[in-house]
Amino acid sequence: MKLVIQIPCLNEEETLPLVLETMPKEIPGIDEIELLVIDDGSTDRTVEVAKSYGVRHFVHHTRNMGLARSFRDGVEYALGVMGADIVVNTDGDNQYPQQMIGDLVQPLLRGEADIAIGDRQTATIAHFSPFKKVMQRVGSEVVNFAAGTELPDAASGFRAYSRKALIRLNIVTQFSYCMETIIQAGNKRLKIASVPITTNPKTRESRLFKNIFQHMAKSGQAIMRSYIMFKPHTIFTTLGVLLLVVGLIPFLRFLILNWMGTAGDHIQSLILGSSLLVGSLLSFALLIISDLLRTNRVLLEDTLQRLKEIQYGEDARPADVRHVTLPGPAGSVVDAPTEDAGSARTTS
Repeated sequence: MKLVIQIPCLNEEETLPLVLETMPKEIPGIDEIELLVIDDGSTDRTVEVAKSYGVRHFVHHTRNMGLARSFRDGVEYALGVMGADIVVNTDGDNQYPQQMIGDLVQPLLRGEADIAIGDRQTATIAHFSPFKKVMQRVGSEVVNFAAGTELPDAASGFRAYSRKALIRLNIVTQFSYCMETIIQAGNKRLKIASVPITTNPKTRESRLFKNIFQHMAKSGQAIMRSYIMFKPHTIFTTLGVLLLVVGLIPFLRFLILNWMGTAGDHIQSLILGSSLLVGSLLSFALLIISDLLRTNRVLLEDTLQRLKEIQYGEDARPADVRHVTLPGPAGSVVDAPTEDAGSARTTS
């Protein structure tokens, strides 16, 4: 059983030593532990610091690509080059207690879950404002509604994924993978466990967003997109029925007044009602289109899953990582791993 701990980094030379120094060396049930650093366009000595602590595997972005792309590229490398059975994602700012990685992976090792998410118990975090604590709770409830889950901390990035789960998940958002993977996993009937954890003292401000309102806006956009992908009928049926009911009121009012011979002064009711009914018709048309797209997406995801099983499955695991390369996306350069110098994948 091989565990790969991936660490997305953007200029983390000051905090990365705190992370690497506290990494577990042994975990019951795990035969091998490897570290993977995703350098998301760092301009400081992040890579040099990681190498000084013995890290051999790297994914390099020539410019900042964002957390979601870093997660996706790291997973591809961990599965394809390193042959990971479990991938744990943590942060380079030392927010999470690396000593608890052993606890985080236990639900996966026991076969009780496909994904484990660290519950930061946000209500107890001292540097979280009351407003942020409330928004964290509300955001988790929204994600749980969209995913059909019961997770207390949906925004936590301290997570463990099984190989099976990663093969079935497909990241499409550009902001953060956290909400999207939960909604996908919930709708794909993957089992998600929550593991209570503590957090380390704050080391710096988040680089993912400028303020909580930007975070709320981008997270809301990602949640809505993912929800429409999996449950378009809920959105467009509700919208269509609502517009139909509301549109019938002024429309019927005009018809009644017209029957009474006094409709001439109420042409606005006809215009408003007709507009709402047209909106309802468009909603039902979008429902049909989105349902067809959903069916097509399901077929495409089944194909992607089979391709990933061929690429990352048991028979495809590299026997010797020194001579394995991965085909990268357009415009990327993939460096062959070496035992001595460490491995690296560079993406523009």
